[in-house]
Amino acid sequence: MALTRKQKQVLDLIARFVEQHGYSPSYQEIADELKLASLATVHKHILALEAKHYLRRGFNRSRSIDLSPKYLEEERRRCARAGGEVPLAGRIAAGTPVEAIPGRDTLNLGEFLADEDMYALEVRGDSMIEDHICDGDVVLVERSARIKDGDIVVAVVSGDQATLKRFFRESETTVRLQPANAAMPPIQVPLSDLEIQGRVLAVLRKYK
Repeated sequence: MALTRKQKQVLDLIARFVEQHGYSPSYQEIADELKLASLATVHKHILALEAKHYLRRGFNRSRSIDLSPKYLEEERRRCARAGGEVPLAGRIAAGTPVEAIPGRDTLNLGEFLADEDMYALEVRGDSMIEDHICDGDVVLVERSARIKDGDIVVAVVSGDQATLKRFFRESETTVRLQPANAAMPPIQVPLSDLEIQGRVLAVLRKYK
């Protein structure tokens, strides 16, 4: 649920106060800082933020407002996006399907990205060279269910083999994963054995 402007002001004030002082503000301090007419108004906003899972209230404590795990996780993601960091999730085969190995690195892309559904994969192999995707390139992938014929996709075959290919639906039950390399044959895959983890939006290449 989205926050109202005033709820966002209250939440931001609480977060700043906790960061500066190490404990939460009192209702009176919130009212004074935001020039709210009464403590009842503060209480109303706190209840709304608690209902939206941004705050937690303790009991039998004078300063009982705690920032929730949901708020802390959203702030972590926001800060990562502001710094332009995209998860480098592992390496992806552009030849024979191989297991995609998760990684923990990140790529810093400044303000180029703002989408939480974006991640990066490093290409291994040369099956997509005719689409100018070469071994060692990094592809930016958007997690998306909106896949159409001709999209370059991250396809997981039989649950554990990931590959980068162009997607074409051959029938209601069969998909063709088409390499962009005339020397390599396409891969025919039953739809039931295929999971699409996203579509490629961009290619990054570093020249030495």
